[in-house]
Amino acid sequence: MFAKIGVPGKAEFRPDPFQLDAVSAIRHADCLVSAPTGSGKTWIAIQAIEEVLKRDGKSWYASPLKALSNSKFIEFGQHFGKENVGILTGDRIENPDAPIIVGTTEILRNQLYDAMHRGEDLAAALVILDEAHFLGDEDRGVVWEEIIIYMPVRIPLLMLSATIGNAHQIAAWLESLRDKECVVIGEKGRPVPLAHLFFHPTGRLFPLMNRKGLDKRVWGYLNSPKKPVLAAARRLPPFGEIVMVLRKHNLLPAIFFLKSRADCDNALDLCRDQDGSNASQRSTRNKRIEKFITTHPHLARHNQLWHMRHSAVAAHHSGQLPLWKLMVEDLMAEGLLDAVFATSTVAAGINVPARSICFLNSDRYNGTKFVPLTATELHQMTGRAGRRGMDNIGFAVLFPGPYMDLPLIAELIKSPPEDPKPAFVT
Repeated sequence: MFAKIGVPGKAEFRPDPFQLDAVSAIRHADCLVSAPTGSGKTWIAIQAIEEVLKRDGKSWYASPLKALSNSKFIEFGQHFGKENVGILTGDRIENPDAPIIVGTTEILRNQLYDAMHRGEDLAAALVILDEAHFLGDEDRGVVWEEIIIYMPVRIPLLMLSATIGNAHQIAAWLESLRDKECVVIGEKGRPVPLAHLFFHPTGRLFPLMNRKGLDKRVWGYLNSPKKPVLAAARRLPPFGEIVMVLRKHNLLPAIFFLKSRADCDNALDLCRDQDGSNASQRSTRNKRIEKFITTHPHLARHNQLWHMRHSAVAAHHSGQLPLWKLMVEDLMAEGLLDAVFATSTVAAGINVPARSICFLNSDRYNGTKFVPLTATELHQMTGRAGRRGMDNIGFAVLFPGPYMDLPLIAELIKSPPEDPKPAFVT
């Protein structure tokens, strides 16, 4: 596996056939795109928006998360010009009359409500629904369904997802509702191959699986009566030493998915004095940080700025300021951080790829309790492993611990994503 590590040669960007097919389809029909994370679905959205913008039309891009909306607001502003992009979320309103609006699905649904109440039409010539698998979400799926049901048929719908297994069933449902063709564009190949590793508490790395399931050395560890552990109960593992091991094997940068905001914040102190950056990288990182601070001076008072400067690590979770998260994402995308400690929100489409994705838990907090990961969630998270154009191979690294069920993970790796089913389907 390690022999494959490297950076692919520079090549001129050429869109994949599925991307071109999707752009062609949305010109005359609705379109549902199901393709792996990092394969270029945003490129499809940008091309579709560009065509609408040339006709002086308006586009609406909706996502399930404020963090993702903020990220796309920045990305689209850089591409189309800040004056052409607005954002509408529950706590942020900027340039609401722009020809391109980025926002959350709830805001879009509310605009549809308001338009119907006033007897008006929604001011849009294209609507993009990202993370379309949220149709099957137990709590929020109804929002997506209402958008689809109430959306005027004249407005083409472009739905993007990395994790829809029953795309043709969803498309048939859309066609029955809207009396309009819905073209399914599917792509299963990952842009960067993925390898799974097991991090032994001694610091050794093993393949997680073989053709039959978990590797025999992993089973040997699980069945050992006196197996070593990474950390005592209710203590965080030695992340500084773990980062050193990953650096030794050229597996950085890495994203660590942890259980809570507090764990993400506390992990930073365990990485003190572990910065492996050279003088040039540190200088570049500090220049980028200073550029952010010049524009947003309040970031200079952030209590985790020292860790970012001196340890090349950062925390990313819903408790952080939006601008801080954008700075973390920018530095990570540039390869200027060694590690980001994050909650699962990073998995939902935010453009923060890494060479390695690290898991310490096989469950997640759903807002009320901890529940086992699903195949859909695991595929989303591992979709961040391997940077297109920057990595020949990506890695998912699994760590043993009290909240890690390795046999479950092995089963999820082999399982396809769950099929989202709208509640209104009968």
